Amino acid sequence: MTHHAPNLRAEKISGGVATDRRHDSAHKHVTGTAVYIDDMPEPAGLLHGCLGLSTATHAKVLSMNLDAVRTAPGVKLVLTGKDMPASNDISPTGRHDEPVLADGLVQFYGQPIFAVIAETREQARRACRLAKVEYEDLPFFTDVGETDRRNGKMVTPPLKLERGDAAGAIASAPRRISGQMRCGGQDHFYLEGQIALAVPGEDQDVTVYSSTQHPSEVQHMVAHVLGVPSHAVTIEIRRMGGGFGGKETQGNQFAAIAAVAAKKLHRAVKIRPDRDDDMTATGKRHDFLIDYEVGFDDEGRILGADFHYAARCGFSSDLSGPVTDRALFHCDNAYFYPAVKATSAPLYTNTVSNTAFRGFGGPQGMVGAERIIDEVAFALGKDPLEIRKVNFYGVGERDVTPYHQTVEDNILERIVGELEASSDYERRRREIAAFNANSPIVKRGIALTPVKFGISFTATFYNQAGALVHVYTDGSVHLNHGGTEMGQGLYVKVAQVVAEEFQIDIEQVKITATTTGKVPNTSATAASSGTDLNGMAAQNAARQIKDRLIDFAAEKHGVPKEQVVFLPNRVRVGNQEIAFADLIRQAYMARVQLSAAGFYKTPKIHWDRDKGQGRPFYYFSYGASCSEVSIDTLTGEYVVERTDILHETGKSLNRAIDLGQIEGGFIQGMGWLTTEELVWDDKGRLRTHAPSTYKIPLASDRPKIFNVTLADWPENVEPTVHKSKAVGEPPFMLAMSVLHALSDAVASVADHRICPRLDAPATPERVLMAVERVRREAGM
Repeated sequence: MTHHAPNLRAEKISGGVATDRRHDSAHKHVTGTAVYIDDMPEPAGLLHGCLGLSTATHAKVLSMNLDAVRTAPGVKLVLTGKDMPASNDISPTGRHDEPVLADGLVQFYGQPIFAVIAETREQARRACRLAKVEYEDLPFFTDVGETDRRNGKMVTPPLKLERGDAAGAIASAPRRISGQMRCGGQDHFYLEGQIALAVPGEDQDVTVYSSTQHPSEVQHMVAHVLGVPSHAVTIEIRRMGGGFGGKETQGNQFAAIAAVAAKKLHRAVKIRPDRDDDMTATGKRHDFLIDYEVGFDDEGRILGADFHYAARCGFSSDLSGPVTDRALFHCDNAYFYPAVKATSAPLYTNTVSNTAFRGFGGPQGMVGAERIIDEVAFALGKDPLEIRKVNFYGVGERDVTPYHQTVEDNILERIVGELEASSDYERRRREIAAFNANSPIVKRGIALTPVKFGISFTATFYNQAGALVHVYTDGSVHLNHGGTEMGQGLYVKVAQVVAEEFQIDIEQVKITATTTGKVPNTSATAASSGTDLNGMAAQNAARQIKDRLIDFAAEKHGVPKEQVVFLPNRVRVGNQEIAFADLIRQAYMARVQLSAAGFYKTPKIHWDRDKGQGRPFYYFSYGASCSEVSIDTLTGEYVVERTDILHETGKSLNRAIDLGQIEGGFIQGMGWLTTEELVWDDKGRLRTHAPSTYKIPLASDRPKIFNVTLADWPENVEPTVHKSKAVGEPPFMLAMSVLHALSDAVASVADHRICPRLDAPATPERVLMAVERVRREAGM
């Protein structure tokens, strides 16, 4: 694996912005000393919880005999939906369709219907198995292909994006193609599972240590279920062992149950489901059936496009509305459609309620866009890369998205052009063609795909953040903000911003656990906006203090404010220099406030969902990847031979962290599109609920040659924190190059005359079936 990054500027302080700084907990991760919730010293009298899961897929609960559960060894409490003190609802969107514990009706196999609290975790688990539940089965379906995709029951209102007359443009186009693509879901497979530890306090108070990306939402949900004010509930999280969106809403249930039990029993309660229960009872990435129709000319220019994205949402709304909305926002990926219509169908199914996952629907939208590019290329007998470049967003009339936002920061042609040259795409495509001509069994394929990803929460009100900064009299700094650390390096990046502002070494900045008791009303750490929002809020807080220090120093020493300059670990005041810590002590003695609450809200953005128009994104992030694969046409097995990535992060705050995010995002995206397959049986049971049946990528699955380069030339046109750009979600979609390289290899068995229409995940079985289908259609 090789990395290429531009030369760093001369380092002024230890760990300021634009320096390669290791993750603040990296050494703890590799030595096993990082403290996660399950590693915390257990409070005296700690009890353990376990969820009782339904064994019916859609049914009325006729009776639930829990007598044997209650009398089982060690059991202290059994909770049902009726035992929730104030509310049995934890719907994050306020649609009141997601119970804490199902009461009278179960809507998916594995839905939690009761909870057992016992002296030990093993006792709670054993007691759960003693329940006797009688059901009256109801009709069910688990797949959106089994229902009316246009008019089926939906968990939340659909969206329509439209610009121009798509139907007319398609009808009058010289060429037309229609088809359907299935795009699978994905389990988050975080290393640390869901967990909550609730510690009761006096009066109404409770503190919950929750593995969550959204502490404020957990706070609200726990307060709602308990029937207490939000100020009585404190949520704290120092770090998660992975989240990927799976801990944005899914932690609410565990935290609420633990808190209810803790307050009822006046003892601390911890709930940590095992992997099987976690995978069975928590939401996944939405899988989609994508219907598409496209009209184009003989040059491959798309004239009109019509998409319909039907999503398996599960039994409740959760975040399916915004997820399916974002799929439509990215049905263009990098391409301009002169006329376009895109509609969503967030469909009800008798499966676990699907939720946020890295990319938040955007990847599924982009896969649809790339499929029509493939269709056009095969219809015209051209290289798909040529069709991609012909349809890129341009300047002027070719810069408006389906949701009527103008693309102002387009760097697609340069990003793709540089990667095409550095990966030697043209030469390698010729070599692959020659190889395939002389290799009857093993075939190779190559593809180069672009990424354009919008950055911001599409729910405009979420685009805000707060931060708290204290400077102590010894010059050390305490930093707290609403962002959560799930391994992605957010904490160290925000600390770098504060260190840079004060011009002090990052070792002087203390990174503290995220808690609702310090920074209130925070947004989820999601939508790739963690650094953008929290970095700016922390910078705002630091600048408030810095401005007070400048005013104080200027007045004390009788110099203009312009002559107070912060230098590495010291401050120049006129013609003298004062150590930063000395200035802080002087300011304290003069009663200067050395604490500040910072705030930031993203400017310019707005969105009218009813009209399907607005500016939902502050800016776009760009990248491109080129992947080469080999497939065995007798078995469908394949190897990723090489991947080259060129990705831009603006003026990177920390290239070491960003490179790690790009590598990890690509591999996780590759898993989604190739090996990670969710399977439900005819009884509605999820069969892929453990590592033995669900295959995430291994280290051995990564590309044999893996070149990752940061583009050092783009600069964010918007005034983000130090002109950096988001890097959490955009790299995930770089993995589309692997799916299309596999498609290219499959197509080679019939000299690229037939579009393989390879669905995702492209498992070896699907690759083999696609090879046979292409051969059959080619009359071979």
